[in-house]
Amino acid sequence: MRIKEVKIENGDLKLIAAQKKKKVLKAGKLKRKEFRKLVLYIKNAGECQCPQLDNLSGSFLIMGRKVENKLLLTAIYKWDKKSKDMKYAVNFMFSYPCSETLSHGAHLGSFR
Repeated sequence: MRIKEVKIENGDLKLIAAQKKKKVLKAGKLKRKEFRKLVLYIKNAGECQCPQLDNLSGSFLIMGRKVENKLLLTAIYKWDKKSKDMKYAVNFMFSYPCSETLSHGAHLGSFR
């Protein structure tokens, strides 16, 4: 996923996606229509420095969970297509069997 802009809103960082279309690796129980309405937030990070967001060019791997109509980010990584570690991590996420009992319907998985 590409990020167009980062704003501070009520002490949280709000990330604005540069595109409406997001590639979803694991969605849990959420439907495609729900992804378009979600807003990306990093809770209580208004004053924190996030070195991953210093340069917004390129794509990001974003992981989070849904809380109400917001996506609370748990991890954000710069997407490097040439990185062997990144390829290994994505392949692991695709192959890892997610338990329905752990997700509680609110886990979003990850975006690319």
